[in-house]
Amino acid sequence: MSDHMPMWVAVVGATGFQGGAIARLLTERNHRVRSLSRRPAGDRPPLPGVTFTTGDLGDLDDVRQLFAGATHAVVTMPLVYEPARVRAYARNLVVAAQETGVLRIVHNANTRIPAGATGVAAFETRRVTEELLAASGVELVVLRPPVYLDNLFSPWTGPALVDDGILGCPLPAAAPVAWLSHRDLAEAVLAALTADGVAGRAWELGGGRSLTGGELAAAFGRGLGRAVRYRALEPEVFERGLARVLGPGPAAGVAGLYHHLATGADPLLMADDGGEAARALGLRPAPVEEWVTRQPWQIWSSAPTEETRRRA
Repeated sequence: MSDHMPMWVAVVGATGFQGGAIARLLTERNHRVRSLSRRPAGDRPPLPGVTFTTGDLGDLDDVRQLFAGATHAVVTMPLVYEPARVRAYARNLVVAAQETGVLRIVHNANTRIPAGATGVAAFETRRVTEELLAASGVELVVLRPPVYLDNLFSPWTGPALVDDGILGCPLPAAAPVAWLSHRDLAEAVLAALTADGVAGRAWELGGGRSLTGGELAAAFGRGLGRAVRYRALEPEVFERGLARVLGPGPAAGVAGLYHHLATGADPLLMADDGGEAARALGLRPAPVEEWVTRQPWQIWSSAPTEETRRRA
């Protein structure tokens, strides 16, 4: 199916940051999008053009309703890391996809996944999801992104960056990382829904090149037009801050990835793939400095703006 022919896409996770970026791009390109949410309409992020059904991934009938009439599906699992619960979600997705005749599923694993078992829920629950979807018999494309640039536009990074020129991140300074934006992820998903020759394997998405912490700070400096220094945060400190936003369970799940990387056991896990995925999917991820220039960083500044001075 051509990218120019409208699809009807069931998007799992559209109320999250990554799923939301995917849903927005699909509607921009005139595809029909339906998602599933437990939240009432007034408590969801604005997603013009997206139709919602009320329900839960743990209820098979709700998932069937999500998939009814869909030609394609995109799966980004929620921030849930209990193995039994994730397995139940994945099984319901498999049954619904089989019964409704979905042509292709794109699974955004939301992270790279090490080759061997790690005991880290952030990796292993996504590995299980991949395995169950792959065994469904439905055509599957798996995308494994590295780390999102959008994670750095946050209340635990923005103020120190804007006020002090310090880019804090819970990744070792020497680790090479292929940073990717949510928008570039969405472009990769859209391509994976229709591209020939990409089904049946996992693609390690890259951001064009790998950057160490110092190189990332230099790219931010070029985008901001000022000096920026990199500071590697302790994963424990990051987890405590994240827990205040997400709660302790999801925060521990997300932070498990950074705890693993801090051990140095898999130093190239988040590195660029040499451009293989970009070539296969026809992608040209934006350079880091270009992404930086597009963000409204001043919202994190503690210094009063002209607007706040006028209101005082």
